[in-house]
Amino acid sequence: MSQTLRFNPGGHIDCLYTEAIDLRELGRLHVVRATDIRFDESTQQWDVHDADTGQVLFSHASRNECLNWEQTNLQPQATPQP
Repeated sequence: MSQTLRFNPGGHIDCLYTEAIDLRELGRLHVVRATDIRFDESTQQWDVHDADTGQVLFSHASRNECLNWEQTNLQPQATPQP
């Protein structure tokens, strides 16, 4: 799998963190979570929440499916999928 980093005009990188590229080689990191995956006892499902707003973005009985959803939908310029 090919990995690409895109720098925005301010010199920052917006990306889904992976250890495929050691970003520490570029300098000091500032990492902010885009989402938070939590188990909802009432629905018995895992929910992907927007870290800023708390809005539920995706739900599934499998936490792994929520992680897969993050990988697919949080890439720069990705089109969210249901």
